[in-house]
Amino acid sequence: MALLHDLEKQGQFLFKYRGQFPLVLFVLAIPFLYYSEPLSRSYQNVFTTLSVVVSSLGFFIRAYTIGTTPKGTSGRNTKTQLAEQLNTTGIYSIVRHPLYLGNYFMWIGIVIFSFNMYFVIVVSLLYFLYYERIMFAEERFLEKQFGQSFLDWSSQKPTIIPSFSNYQKSDVPFSLISVLRREYSGVLATVIGFVYVFVIRHFFESQQWFVSRSLLICLLASALIALVLRTIKRYTKLLDEDGRF
Repeated sequence: MALLHDLEKQGQFLFKYRGQFPLVLFVLAIPFLYYSEPLSRSYQNVFTTLSVVVSSLGFFIRAYTIGTTPKGTSGRNTKTQLAEQLNTTGIYSIVRHPLYLGNYFMWIGIVIFSFNMYFVIVVSLLYFLYYERIMFAEERFLEKQFGQSFLDWSSQKPTIIPSFSNYQKSDVPFSLISVLRREYSGVLATVIGFVYVFVIRHFFESQQWFVSRSLLICLLASALIALVLRTIKRYTKLLDEDGRF
């Protein structure tokens, strides 16, 4: 099999199971948390603030992307690629894979919360090695789907590092309803990640299971909001929109 086809096949496989990537991070975090050196309270506060800011940035990138894309694109499809039209405006005018950029920031924020910079470096390398193949497979699909239009667009846009000078206003107005309908599970998973890191780190430091009051409140609030939105989405049409995914 030619290397081109081999990489595409690997990307399609990893695309299908990309939702399991966070589970790998959870397992990988354990040895890094175990061998982490304790930090002073001031440094812990700095890293905690940085981790929340970075994860929040990732969420806003994903939210803007989801909120300004039409039906048939940027979906949560897992079995196969999907694209009924090529997005070229809005955030897609400055970067080709904004959702994966948002994912990186959301999860690397959790990794920063481990207070272990070696873990940050390792996860960053693994993330880009993993998603490089997924992006390759997606772009092969888009090239077959849209031909020269895709080649013209992709040749002018960076893969993962935004070029803000290329920004063009989105053709699709921002929809908060789209964000509420599609992003609640990602927010809940991020909060669970923060809680997980805190609990494991605290156990290794003190040999006691404990979760802070603020994190517990965030977890319960996120779970409640996710449950409410999932129920509304499943049993009503309040979050339905014409022309949206």
